[in-house]
Amino acid sequence: MAGPGYGARRAVIFAAMYVGYTLYYFNRKTFSFVMPAVMEEVALAKDDLGLISSSQSAAYALSKFLSGVLSDRLSARWLFSSGLLLVGLVNVLFSRSSAVAAFAALWFLNGLAQGLGWPPCAKVLRKWFEPSQFGTWWAVLSTSMNLAGGLGPLVAALMALSYDWRTTLALSGSVCVVASLACLLLIKNEPSDVGLPNIEPGPKKGGKGSSSEDSTLAELLLSPYLWVLSTGYLVVFGIKTCCTDWGQLFLIQERGQSTLVGSSYMSALEVGGLVGSIVAGYLSDRAVARVGLSQHGNPRHTLLLSMMAGMSASMYLFRVTVTGSSPKLWILVLGAVFGFCSYGPIALFGVIANESAPSNLCGTSHAIVALMANVGGFLAGLPFSTIAKHYSWGTAFWVAELTCTASTVAFFFLRNIRTKMGRVPKKVD
Repeated sequence: MAGPGYGARRAVIFAAMYVGYTLYYFNRKTFSFVMPAVMEEVALAKDDLGLISSSQSAAYALSKFLSGVLSDRLSARWLFSSGLLLVGLVNVLFSRSSAVAAFAALWFLNGLAQGLGWPPCAKVLRKWFEPSQFGTWWAVLSTSMNLAGGLGPLVAALMALSYDWRTTLALSGSVCVVASLACLLLIKNEPSDVGLPNIEPGPKKGGKGSSSEDSTLAELLLSPYLWVLSTGYLVVFGIKTCCTDWGQLFLIQERGQSTLVGSSYMSALEVGGLVGSIVAGYLSDRAVARVGLSQHGNPRHTLLLSMMAGMSASMYLFRVTVTGSSPKLWILVLGAVFGFCSYGPIALFGVIANESAPSNLCGTSHAIVALMANVGGFLAGLPFSTIAKHYSWGTAFWVAELTCTASTVAFFFLRNIRTKMGRVPKKVD
């Protein structure tokens, strides 16, 4: 455990990252929040809206991967603060634009800047918190997205009562600019930056100024566990996306439920997800505190597998038991259970990828598994809807259910493989 002097520093750093990432996420969604007002002033077709949205999504996926790699080579506090500054400036420029091409270009830049947010947070969390606390604080920090997503529409609506959409975007962007400067001052990369002993022991230096025990990128990429995690994350994130994107249509079109029930199901799923991610982080940290981390297996695997099994079970019940006459409460319970069981593994895959990698490549490790998750999100779109088009939504969800079950079984048999990625330090006699 860290000694005295860490508590206050941790609180300040965590608070700065929490507020900063809340602003990141809010300003990722500002166009969606003010879209109706924008369309009243600027002629935007559905294709234009799709172009603007897709430009940001594509840039974000690319930038998040690159940011993970860069976080292993550059200062995390500078990376995080610079991204927040760019997000703010882009929103201010967006508020002064009127052409579709300008909107798309600026929202592409917004996506690039957005990717600089989470990977530096993960790096700082690992440096400041012990392994037995890492998962909990990772999960708590991730709730900043739920906070921004939940309060964002309300804040935007209240601001719209007093200001137009341009002023709303300019104000939110300006707050980001100010906050970026505060984050630069308050966030510290690691305890040694403020005269405290590092929680992770520093590696021995080699002759060329780099660590003699640092793993190379090739050694990381050759770690089978990296690809086990990547495949599992792809499946879990893809299936979660299937249910969030298409679950509402399944209820309305094939099960005869109302639009209100469909919307309520989505809300229940998100609430369950919020609770699930925090519970997963806390309980898996308890497991790490009891037995510690080792070269083979991971104490978080038991909870991870249990929640993946819960995903499969809740999907089966959702597909088989829901009809047009099903009690609304039962549908909401299924949504909450699925959200709980899917968001938990999503949090755990990120934590495990970060803590299992060597310190000098933990950002790169997380970037790779996160990129695979984005591939899963893509597969949940057109390929999944194509199955539904040729067969039915029920058949499509059956395929997703089988995929989740197969992935859970495979992960169970691989749960005790070598989990320490990269080079194993040689013992000194």
